[in-house]
Amino acid sequence: MSRRGRALAFGLAAVAAAVISAALANGYGDRVASGYGELRPVVVAGTTLAVGQRIDPKLAAELEVRRVPARFVPPGALSAPPQALGLVTRAPVPSGSYLVASALRPPGSGSKPGLMLGRGRRPVQIAVSGAGALLTAGPPPRGTKVDVVVTVEPQGAGAGRTYVAAPGVPLLALAAGAEAEAAGEAEATLGLTRRQALELIQAESFARQVTILLHG
Repeated sequence: MSRRGRALAFGLAAVAAAVISAALANGYGDRVASGYGELRPVVVAGTTLAVGQRIDPKLAAELEVRRVPARFVPPGALSAPPQALGLVTRAPVPSGSYLVASALRPPGSGSKPGLMLGRGRRPVQIAVSGAGALLTAGPPPRGTKVDVVVTVEPQGAGAGRTYVAAPGVPLLALAAGAEAEAAGEAEATLGLTRRQALELIQAESFARQVTILLHG
C-alpha cells in the first residue's frame, strides 16, 4: 500500500473510532438517565473558595459545569456560572463541591448589624416552597415574624395534614433558589430553637412542602 493509501486508511480508522466513542458515551448517558433520572447541569467549584470571596469574572471562569442525575442535585444548586457573578461566599467552598444559592450572599449584606435573637435561638437555613409572594416586593425586613407550616403526605388511606411547626419565628434572610422560577423554592434563614431546628430539618426530608407565612 502506498504512503497516501496508508494515511487515508489511518484517517478513516480515526473517524470510525470517534464515532464509536460518541455512540458509547451516548449509550452510557442514556443508561444513567434511565436509571437515575434526567441529567441536569450543576455548577461545581473548580478551586477552593474562601469565606467572603467575591465571584468576579476571573473567578467565575474557575467554576465548572457538570451534568448529574436530577435526584443527586442539592436544593438551590446553580446551573450556570453567571448566576454567581457579583455574589460573595458565606463560608468556605471546597474544590469539587456543588455551588448552591445558600452558600452565596449579595456583597455588603454580611456587614449589617446582627439581629439580636432570643435566648436559645440560633440562625438555621431551610428550603421553603411558595415564597414567591413574599419575594415579589423584595425580601421582608430582617426580624419579620413568620409561621413555618409543614404539609405531610397521607399515610395509607388516611389524609395528609398541615400544621404550624414553628409559630412566630424571626426571618433573618430570604433568597430565591436557583430553581425558583420552576419550582417556587427559596432559602429561608430563621431564628429557631434547637427543638424547632431539628423538627424542620427532619421535615425537609419527609414533608411534601415546607412553607412560611407572615405571622399574625
